[in-house]
Amino acid sequence: MRLWPILQTAVAAVAAWYLAKLVVGTERPVFASIAAVISLGATYGGRDERTVDLIGGVVVGITVADLLIRVIGTGPLQIGVLVVLAMSAAVLLHGGPVLVTEAAVSATLLASLEPAPTGLSADRLLEALAGGGVALAISSLVFPLDPQLHVGRAAQTVFGDLGRVLERLAAALEAGDRRQAEAALAAARSLDGPVRELEDALRTGRETARWSPVRRPVLVELDRYARGAQHIDYAVRNTRVLARHVLRFLRAERQAPEELPDAVRELALAVWALAVEFDDPSRTTELRRHVSRATARALEAHEHAGSDLALAEIVVQVRSTAIDLLRASEVATAQEGEGEDVSTEELLLRLTEPTGGSREAA
Repeated sequence: MRLWPILQTAVAAVAAWYLAKLVVGTERPVFASIAAVISLGATYGGRDERTVDLIGGVVVGITVADLLIRVIGTGPLQIGVLVVLAMSAAVLLHGGPVLVTEAAVSATLLASLEPAPTGLSADRLLEALAGGGVALAISSLVFPLDPQLHVGRAAQTVFGDLGRVLERLAAALEAGDRRQAEAALAAARSLDGPVRELEDALRTGRETARWSPVRRPVLVELDRYARGAQHIDYAVRNTRVLARHVLRFLRAERQAPEELPDAVRELALAVWALAVEFDDPSRTTELRRHVSRATARALEAHEHAGSDLALAEIVVQVRSTAIDLLRASEVATAQEGEGEDVSTEELLLRLTEPTGGSREAA
């Protein structure tokens, strides 16, 4: 829901106006409100970097405008020239999108307002600092977002997309359907977007938790997600390679042994179980059993097929993906610092250990 962050942005704009008017003393501190709106925004992400870029853009825009207004004057054409020059200067300084845009905005506003009688105006920079400060205070102290909620949603999106890709691959192998395998490969390639969104959510969440005393306790949970994100990324990459091998196998009009679709389907079930474990670490699942079945069924398929290189490639990728999911599970359910240096052989050995009683299904 976007209404809440929009209201926060409105509050920040008004508060920045009055703060700048009180501190700087200008009658119409429009730069303060603009700074607050850009720094806070109606969406979340990278506030520290955005605020730095904002201030840099204000400095560039004001400098260019103040130097040239007295030479070329003001008017519609002059505003266009100032925008081009301010944005070009920001690009030459290797500024980001916010810095470049704010340079243009600052130059336009300064050209539209009454120019300062002498020298460069420090008031504009002070207004921008006031607006950025108000935005950071509101986002960190007054209305801090829930970083764990955003990270959890991003992670569940990855799990959902990954599980569906594996289900498609299993169905393609079972039916010998090359078109379905092509669709699965396309879906696997699109997983990079959700993975990047998870990384962005983690980065923004950590920043929010560090700045906000209210949200600082969730840093432990964010660290758990961060440790697991690496293995989730590996599982996504291995699934993409698996999809390529499956498509190549089916394009050769090969028939997969019946154990192979079962193996890939068990990987999908393991992903659903992993989603449960990350959402609630105290809840046990059948993940280890699904991973064990996936590797066992894949090996059975290879043994029945004999020395088949194309089939062996699929089996290897099933095993690699299974290990990635198991490592992510170890991170999801372990305390900080545990399960970090476990070898692949030890993980595989754990699969053969008894689970010890009934486990809650995912």
